[in-house]
Amino acid sequence: MANQKIETENKAMKEILIAMHNLGGQVTRNQVLQEIHENSDVFSEDEIDETRVSKKSGKTYHPFRWKFNFAVKHLILAGFIDTENSRDLELSKKGRNVDIETFDAERDVRYISEPKMPHHKRGKTEVVADEALNKEQDEEEPWRQELLDALAKMNPKKFELFCRGLLNKMGIDVEDKMGVQYVADGGIDGFGYVRSDDFRTTRVALQAKRWQGKVSAPEIDKFRGAMDKFNAEFGIFITNSDFTREAVKTARQGTRIITLIDGDQICDLVAKYKFYVEPVTTYCLKDFYREED
Repeated sequence: MANQKIETENKAMKEILIAMHNLGGQVTRNQVLQEIHENSDVFSEDEIDETRVSKKSGKTYHPFRWKFNFAVKHLILAGFIDTENSRDLELSKKGRNVDIETFDAERDVRYISEPKMPHHKRGKTEVVADEALNKEQDEEEPWRQELLDALAKMNPKKFELFCRGLLNKMGIDVEDKMGVQYVADGGIDGFGYVRSDDFRTTRVALQAKRWQGKVSAPEIDKFRGAMDKFNAEFGIFITNSDFTREAVKTARQGTRIITLIDGDQICDLVAKYKFYVEPVTTYCLKDFYREED
C-alpha cells in the first residue's frame, strides 16, 4: 500500500509540473487539480473522482486529493514550486526550467524533500503527516463546501436568483423575459448580452443546472442545439457540480464555444465579486512555527 501511494505521488508530481506549465506557471492549487482532471493521460477521471469513507472519522474523502496535496508539498520542499499561502502556487526558476522528459520524482524531488517533510520517516508517523497535511488543506477554506452545500439545497426560484445575480456581476445583462423558465432541477435557460470595450454587443445563451452528479456531454449537445436555434454567438453553462471530461471536450468543439463554470469556479466568482459573502481577515502560521530545529 505504501509503495502504491508513493508511486501515485511520484506520477502526480510530474503531472502537476506539466499542468502548471500548461497554465502559465502561476495558478491556484484547485486550478492545477482541475487541469489534471480534464486533460491527464496518466490518471483517469474515475481515479481522480473516487471517494471513500474514513473508518476513523466517518467522513467522505478523495484518496487522489490526499496524494495530490502531498505531491504538491514535496515539490514545494524541493524548490520546484513557490507559495506563500499553500493555495496560490508559482513555478520557481527550478520548476520553470525542469526537463519534463527526464524528470524523475525519486531522484529530483524526494531526495531533497523527504528529510524536510514533517514526520518523514516511513511507518505510522507517515500517516500522521498525511492527516496533518490534508486537514490543513480541508480547513483552509471551509466556506467553499458550505456554499456548494447551500446551492444544492436551494429551491428553483432562489437558485435562479443566485445565477442571475452572479451572471450580472460578471457583466452579462440577462433578459428578464425571453427564454426563461423554471424546471424541476432548478435550472434556467435564457439569454443575455455582453458589451465589450469596443462597444460591440454579443448575444450569449445561458444555462444553469443545479445538479447532483456530473453534467455529461449529451447535456452540452442539447444546449448547443438551443444556441444554434436562437443564433447565440456563444454560450455559458453554469452548474453547482462538475462536468465530465467528455462534456469539457464537447464544449470546446465546433465554431460556437461554450464556457463551462463548475462549482469550484462558482466559489471563485462569488469570492471575486463578493456576492452574498463577507470577507474575513485571518492569519496562517508559516512553517517556522511547526518545524523542529
